[in-house]
Amino acid sequence: MKLFYNYQNQSQRMAFLGLLVILFPLFLPNLFGPLGRASPSIFSEWNAPKPRHLSLLKEALRRQISIKQQLEIWSPLANQGWKPCVESTNTPQLPKKSQGYIQIFLDGGLNQQRMGICDAVAVAKILNATLVIPHLEVNPVWQDSSSFVDIFDVDHFIYSLRDEISIVKELPSEYSWSSREYYATGIRATRIKTAPVHASANWYMETVLPVLQSYGIAAIAPFSHRLAFDNLPMDIQRLRCKVNFQALVFVRHIRVLGEIIVNRLRHPPAKLHASGTEFLQERIDDPEVTGAGKFVVLHLRFDKDMAAHSACDFGGGKAEKLALAKYRQVIWQGRVLNSQFTDEELRNQGRCPLTPEEIGLLLAALGFNNSTRLCLASHKVYGGKARISTLQKLFPLMEDKKSIASAEELAMVDGKASLLAAVDYYVSMQSDIFISASPGNMHNALVAHRAYLNLKTIRPNMTLLGKLFLNKSMEWSEFQHAVLGGHKNRQGQLRLRKAKQSIYTYPAPDCMCQA
Repeated sequence: MKLFYNYQNQSQRMAFLGLLVILFPLFLPNLFGPLGRASPSIFSEWNAPKPRHLSLLKEALRRQISIKQQLEIWSPLANQGWKPCVESTNTPQLPKKSQGYIQIFLDGGLNQQRMGICDAVAVAKILNATLVIPHLEVNPVWQDSSSFVDIFDVDHFIYSLRDEISIVKELPSEYSWSSREYYATGIRATRIKTAPVHASANWYMETVLPVLQSYGIAAIAPFSHRLAFDNLPMDIQRLRCKVNFQALVFVRHIRVLGEIIVNRLRHPPAKLHASGTEFLQERIDDPEVTGAGKFVVLHLRFDKDMAAHSACDFGGGKAEKLALAKYRQVIWQGRVLNSQFTDEELRNQGRCPLTPEEIGLLLAALGFNNSTRLCLASHKVYGGKARISTLQKLFPLMEDKKSIASAEELAMVDGKASLLAAVDYYVSMQSDIFISASPGNMHNALVAHRAYLNLKTIRPNMTLLGKLFLNKSMEWSEFQHAVLGGHKNRQGQLRLRKAKQSIYTYPAPDCMCQA
């Protein structure tokens, strides 16, 4: 303990405590088992936490869903008076002469890169430049080196935009020196590192165009979120929408795998009773009531990165708290603003991601019963199977990619986070209802895409749920009433984009017209 107090600040002390979590097993072999063996322990962050909302859970497991609730939850959205509208108001025309080549290097996961690709096309249009197929950087968290052509149908991309901008798959030989390696070794006159967040069209004309005119090429990195959402010509906005909703199509093997998963969710095979006779997993006499042939996709964004960054308490005890504190210290050097607030304050503000248990209770309260086909769209769940066991009890027909598709069918995407995310995106777009446990890039991208097509999408009311889950004495009927009331207008109703809001989250009015 004396050593602990030798550290002068809180971040140093937390790093020291995190180190103790790692070293502690060395000194307690009787508790932890031999080194190298994953034996359970009272100190393990991977021990299944006890349900935090046990009384609600018990009632939810006994829930009876009325026919009225079933009809309401499965009913599609009514027409809202808007339609997709992405074509230019003027006849698209390529410039007679290109100003040069634009290279874009994109960070982030799949959906952040998707937004960056849309912006890259818009910037090329603004500058009358030729766009080189964007380079996707290796994500430091997911460690996936998949390229643009591994994920998206590059020929469809180029063909869809042929009247808008010139696109090339690679640079001509005289510019072959302009590579990622070249820019990694020093300061280069052709690289722009100073693009401000949400830069205006004028900034690109004043800063990047002179580089193009001098060298015939310009490389922009970093690029994520480097184009404004406001004060741009309508044709540029429409072009971004066209890229997002029409030009970006996944490669064939991702679409084929997605269709396999969708078909198996809609038409599950018959299973056998213990007696050997067949039965269907769902009643099929009244599909409008039971949801037979329908499925929900749940984006369960509950990975360690998200859990640590939120700075919330998820019921895993001291070991989990220390492990997440250490992760914050190592990854962000303690720079997590949420960590200055208590768990109660964060939950009251709606800033804690929903655990699998909490999202299960939300779905149950909304009217999904235990015959609902629920498909998980997620990469890794923090805590593994132990963490999602409660959700599995509430929804025993829950599936994911690996439970639906065979190892052979998954072979081309297995271990590749971006490709797996692309499969999840495809399946999510085909689902009858989509719901995301926490906001994020995938949540935003799918909320926008489904709004564009008028598809049902449930957005959890995080502030309401944070307060409800803090009330440990609340009974099921009160909880369900509050959930239904708080989500009545959060099921895909169109929201018009306001100033400074992202066109990739709110597609109307930029990408849509009133019907």
